Amino acid sequence: MDAHKYTAALADLRGVRDEIKKTRATLARLEAQRDKQVGLLAGHDKAKAERIAPAAGLSLAEVVALVPALAPAGLAAAQETPPAENAPPPAGLDRPGGGTGRPAVETPGAAAPAMTAPVPQTRAAQAPHAEARPPAAEAPVEGVSRVLPSIPDGAAGQNWFAHTANLASQRPNFTQQARSTVFLDTTTGVLVHRQQTHHLSLGAATAAEILTAVFHTVPEGVERIYVTAGDPWHRDADRYPYLRDAVAAWLNAPAPGWRTDTGRGRDRMAGHFVHARHPVGRYQQENGEAHVEIRSVGEWFDADGDTPATVRDAFVLLWQALRRHWPDAVVMGSPSQTGRDLWTRTIPTRGQYAEGYPVLSEELRGLLHETAGQGRTELLTPPQVPEQLPQLVEYDRTFAYAKHTWKSPVGTPRRVTAQTFATWSEKEQMRALYGCGHWQVRVTVPDTWNHVGILPAPAPGERAWHYPSTPGTTFTTWAGGPEIHTALSNPIQPWKIEILDGILWDDGKPLDDWAKKLKETWTNLTAQAHFHGATEQARAAHLASRAVRAILLYGIGSFAQRPRMVTGTTPRTHESDVPADAEIIGFDDAQITWQKPTGFSRDPNAHPEWAAAIWSGARAALLTQRHRDDNTHAGALHTPPGSVIAFRTDALYLTGPEPWPYHHQPGDYLRKGHLPGPVTAPTTEEELLTLRDAGRTALAQSAGEA
Repeated sequence: MDAHKYTAALADLRGVRDEIKKTRATLARLEAQRDKQVGLLAGHDKAKAERIAPAAGLSLAEVVALVPALAPAGLAAAQETPPAENAPPPAGLDRPGGGTGRPAVETPGAAAPAMTAPVPQTRAAQAPHAEARPPAAEAPVEGVSRVLPSIPDGAAGQNWFAHTANLASQRPNFTQQARSTVFLDTTTGVLVHRQQTHHLSLGAATAAEILTAVFHTVPEGVERIYVTAGDPWHRDADRYPYLRDAVAAWLNAPAPGWRTDTGRGRDRMAGHFVHARHPVGRYQQENGEAHVEIRSVGEWFDADGDTPATVRDAFVLLWQALRRHWPDAVVMGSPSQTGRDLWTRTIPTRGQYAEGYPVLSEELRGLLHETAGQGRTELLTPPQVPEQLPQLVEYDRTFAYAKHTWKSPVGTPRRVTAQTFATWSEKEQMRALYGCGHWQVRVTVPDTWNHVGILPAPAPGERAWHYPSTPGTTFTTWAGGPEIHTALSNPIQPWKIEILDGILWDDGKPLDDWAKKLKETWTNLTAQAHFHGATEQARAAHLASRAVRAILLYGIGSFAQRPRMVTGTTPRTHESDVPADAEIIGFDDAQITWQKPTGFSRDPNAHPEWAAAIWSGARAALLTQRHRDDNTHAGALHTPPGSVIAFRTDALYLTGPEPWPYHHQPGDYLRKGHLPGPVTAPTTEEELLTLRDAGRTALAQSAGEA
């Protein structure tokens, strides 16, 4: 670079600097305008932070920080109630004026003396250390800005421990109706309808072009269109900053003769569902005669190059296999819908729960939503692991969640305070900690700990979790019984657990019959895939077995009932059709775009306690699980320190192979990938996934050569 170019580059750099200043000033002005608008909206007598937050592009906590009067009722009550001695502050919202809302550092001697609560001694050298004590303030884990909620003291908290009135999961008294379905590859235009194959001209594959072509080809009508390949909702992804925005634009683009479906009959699934990978478009003809969904088959399984005919055969095999256990089984639009419908048909007709399984109070469901994470996703990077790995081995737990459905919480939940726990005998404490419970605990990592973390702790972000493992670290969190058990009786060294509060249920089997039938269905389809002589039919059986896995996996997830938003559009000429509880997020001369929350407070099948118990069991099994028939154990805590590279829901990534048994049973660790080293340790999820794919390819090649 000569002097002239250097001078010119400096001038360009100054221009960039000035643009940055202008942009920052504009941003500050817009943020001030936004905050002012939030304040004005808060003056409305029915203003709710839940409605204002998405419109403002803020989190619920940020809206409440701007206008404390908008705090949800449960939190507001907790803030107005004088805190009990040594109790932590309410759930962590940033305080106006610079306060963080975090607990203060605990001063030695400030709290009441800890009441030691003995638990069973599982190691000859050292017994687990569990204590029961009231919540006390402490220094949070470094970098953690999110504080999990607590149960209010006194009558306010006790009111949470009841079921929602007149809301229970009940066995249906109707037969589910099948829907006319077609399978479409939007790349090739191949459409399969029953036993017929057609070739369509789809143009740019907009929703309007797909609907027009399909209904011209199948004039008798279609109710569900599965896209097997092509992902048409991603066609204009380069035009949008986020993939979800591209999907929303595709779903909401004008479709002459059609409008967004507003639902009918028992089907409450109205409006489009915007998802970056697997969206659902729901359309209704203007004359009201036809209702149709456009869905991704990727919700069910990964159709990697499979033809629409093979995908159709997979759904036929799935339906036939399910019918062996459920004579009235119907494959619905998604695995979660199918799984939940099949489960309701296993609700007993006699006995204690013949009238159904009651739904928890909305407060307890909200607490579980905030404090019960799902799968463990964690990447360990240097210096926690070597910069050069000797190899990278992937182990995946086969049909993992099916291993943890044999016991679930039932009955009216009971609160177990620290004081109550301390009064129990050792036997009562053991039964409680190893039973169906959800516990608020203060955790201390042992001073000599040199392995991965055991219990989840809240990390920055709305739903983020991490797993502290630094010796001496203390943090407060919520965890299920299986993880508490693992922390107290792991094969390396017991952790110190202090019981602050808890929710305890009776042990029951509400999911056992459902899961057993799905496991048998999975086993049969897996055997067909392995032994069938015809390649295409073997592939269809494999896909069907993956669909069964999805039914159980997403069926469990549907019990959690995460609050979600459904978006839709309504023509300006039909403004009265906009749902009454919808929020307007945009409009133009032709249509109104809106979004609305669905399925949280009054869903009769909302059982987050079941999902939380299964997820806790699955996370614990990633660390240690016993194989009784082989008299051995498997899991991350049975590997050398520094050998665990990553956790990904059901999978472990290690620096070397382990001699763990595999009998094709749910929960067994299957070696799924093996990449010989040396391998540079991944530092991002993208790098890990690249190495994962390379490892799977390498293992398949070595198996083929053998």
